[in-house]
Amino acid sequence: MAISYNKLWKLLVDKKMSKADLRKAAGIAPNTMTRLRRDEEVTLAVLHKICSTLDVDIGDIMSFLPDEEE
Repeated sequence: MAISYNKLWKLLVDKKMSKADLRKAAGIAPNTMTRLRRDEEVTLAVLHKICSTLDVDIGDIMSFLPDEEE
């Protein structure tokens, strides 16, 4: 399964918040933001910080995508 954080990026646009603003408000390390931008795995602690900062549920910021079958 692949991870997509597209919901998070759309939510930031709706809230008129930049990725840098989120990083600072949630106390997330720059390398973690890079992992998010690349749709890579991050810890649940990071996802919790983001959800708490934005006052949303985890399903509002990420989704799992099924692997493409060859």
